[in-house]
Amino acid sequence: MSLRLYNSATREVSVLEPVTPGRVSIYHCGLTVQGPPHIGHIRKEVVFDVLRRWLMHAGLDVVIVANITDIDDKILQKGVEQDREWFAVAYENERALHQAYDVLGCLPPTYEPRATGHVPEMLEMIQTLIENGHAYVAADNSGDVYFDVRSWPAYGELSNQRIEDMKDAEDAPPEGKRDPRDFALWKGHKADEPETAAWPTPWGRGRPGWHLECSAMAARYLGPEFDIHGGGLDLRFPHHENELAQSRAAGQPFARVWMHNAMVNLGGSKMAKSVGNTLMVSEVVKRIRPIALRYYLVAAHYRSVVEFSEESLAEGEVAWDRIEGFVRRAVEVVGSIEPGMPCAEFVEAMDDDLGTPAALAAIQGVIAEGHKALAAGEADAARGAVASVRAMLGILGLDPLAEPWVGQGESRADDALASLIATLLDQREEARAAQDFATADRVRDQLAAAGIEVEDTAQGPRWELS
Repeated sequence: MSLRLYNSATREVSVLEPVTPGRVSIYHCGLTVQGPPHIGHIRKEVVFDVLRRWLMHAGLDVVIVANITDIDDKILQKGVEQDREWFAVAYENERALHQAYDVLGCLPPTYEPRATGHVPEMLEMIQTLIENGHAYVAADNSGDVYFDVRSWPAYGELSNQRIEDMKDAEDAPPEGKRDPRDFALWKGHKADEPETAAWPTPWGRGRPGWHLECSAMAARYLGPEFDIHGGGLDLRFPHHENELAQSRAAGQPFARVWMHNAMVNLGGSKMAKSVGNTLMVSEVVKRIRPIALRYYLVAAHYRSVVEFSEESLAEGEVAWDRIEGFVRRAVEVVGSIEPGMPCAEFVEAMDDDLGTPAALAAIQGVIAEGHKALAAGEADAARGAVASVRAMLGILGLDPLAEPWVGQGESRADDALASLIATLLDQREEARAAQDFATADRVRDQLAAAGIEVEDTAQGPRWELS
């Protein structure tokens, strides 16, 4: 394997070396389902879908686990606000997440465990931490159990912080804590919370803390040591820092590589429900084709911030239309072509920390050669270009001739544009047939001014966006 990834823990790029040869195990933190997913959430799903596809292309067996946090303070609060059972709120938003997976062409995880289904593993882990001297039951009879951050000298290694410089943990009042930065492993049941949101434990009824959930589920399905742990950069602290500390303190090597994608910003700040600047996936795909939205999210390097704007989204859609236009036009000319092999530049880009911008540049290079081959009537060269482009787009989850995109066709706006262009080309052909070449040239010039190039072929005129 030659894939090099940036490891947030070591802050270095190094070659991925799987725990088990030939198999890559990945855990990435799924959604806390207090609401439907916005495009900031789904960027992470797309990033790890591309990583998975690249590893599969390399012939590796990929096991990917993405949890569902279906019990949490925010979910309970949403239940109160909506006057509904908390678990109904969670399930509704879990289904919305699955719809977003599907609409953007993400392969489903190998397994998608829910936090509420893994309380026994969590209790076992808490007991181990208590026995190892890294956790304690609160002395205030709240039923809370906390991780003792000062008992773990390496605490802060992932986010490169000293304990003294950290903010207090905000998951519970400080009264029952030895140190205000200690974080909750377990939360005792409170009188104003539903009885359905509590499980029996040696310390009284209660529910799990957020950080504990992921550690327990990762160990349950991927073992004590696995290859990649990922999520949004905003999870590095405190969530991933706390996961790392409690898992290592429980005797588990845990993740070899920590992989974080950057945020999608809107209006100069991170897209987040708490900020109130979100764009739901279900709404965005009403005005842009899902495949074009996926292209927009893939086009930036996963560690680069995406500054969302309607203008940049529209530019991404135009760029995608040009790529798709080449594939569809070429297949029209040379016939159906199966995916072949990616070019060397694409492979190099993807192996270099999943470098999708350079990978897309490589695709554009092959497309340029494909255009030349089509113009010259070199069918074999054109077929080779299409086969390579389809292979590379497939790795990015963007092959318009493969599932789930095949048969979806173009958008209504594209259909309308094609109809208008077809009408103008018909007028041009009529003018040429009448030897009115001035009119024919004027139509062609009008189309060129609008960014539409016309090519006359033996099969008739063909057009594409320039």
